[in-house]
Amino acid sequence: MELHDVWFVLIAVLWTGYFFLEGFDFGVGVLTKLLARDRAEKRVLINTIGPVWDGNEVWLLTAGGATFAAFPEWYATLFSGFYLPLLVILVCLIVRGVAFEYRVKRPEERWQRNWETAIFWTSLIPAFLWGVAFGNIVHGVKIDRDLEYVGSLWDLLNPYALLGGLVTLTLFTFHGTVFTALKTVGAIRERARTLALRVGLVAAVLALAFMTWTQADSGDAKSLVALVVAVAALVAALTANQAGREGWSFALSGVTIVAAVAMLFLTLFPNVMPSTLNADWSLTVTNASSSAYTLKIMTWLAVIATPVVLLYQGWTYWVFRKRIGTQHLADAAH
Repeated sequence: MELHDVWFVLIAVLWTGYFFLEGFDFGVGVLTKLLARDRAEKRVLINTIGPVWDGNEVWLLTAGGATFAAFPEWYATLFSGFYLPLLVILVCLIVRGVAFEYRVKRPEERWQRNWETAIFWTSLIPAFLWGVAFGNIVHGVKIDRDLEYVGSLWDLLNPYALLGGLVTLTLFTFHGTVFTALKTVGAIRERARTLALRVGLVAAVLALAFMTWTQADSGDAKSLVALVVAVAALVAALTANQAGREGWSFALSGVTIVAAVAMLFLTLFPNVMPSTLNADWSLTVTNASSSAYTLKIMTWLAVIATPVVLLYQGWTYWVFRKRIGTQHLADAAH
């Protein structure tokens, strides 16, 4: 296996980790409107992800940096062609981070309510747009002989990509719902389990349609295995949720996301951005990659740094592993 193939796999792993981790905290952000009945319950939901949401976003920064360094042609075409939706995602992530930090800086109800509304929208919009973006990456876009995107914004809003957006939105919301059931106690935990069934069924229908379309369009035997694993894991997650096994339900919803993302990258390889104008103009792991020397240096750096990051993030989750409820909130609103 060549180094550019190794880095394609590593980038796939980074995006998988990002969607697994950021997926549930996007979902929790959406639940601040769908599940919480009062301000106290919104605080509980936000507190479940408060210690970890910023660490989850490290995976996005690493994935973007790795793409820039390992596949500069891919990075350039992707970020120029998808400039507007990626800018919207970036603005949402900035506002979302500010909302988490500034929400408690003042005690006024209106102030906190406005920031909580911001958390909802800046969780929902990226959860949808990431699916649209990856739908276009896998399905292919208009790339010319100079390896540049020549389509418009409206070309990105095609039925396949929009379906992908609905899949990521509902799947992340389901992931966040079972995470909420795992991390809370009392009435909010019970309602989360009930809502998880409803959201999960919707996500299952949409995901099955999207992955079947993907398989028919550009799949092979490996991607078919990933499809079967994703569907089976989602059904098992719903079953575990109904049985009150929140830990298993969360783990299995995570397997669903991992298998679904793996399927997308399996159908994509060896391309990184297929061209719908001419297959010969597609960006591949070969024509989009950096030099072998650059990839070699990056590999050594990754070998040194990755275990440290994983150990630190694992320790963070271990420290904040306990369930919380409204009875654990401080009396003060700030």
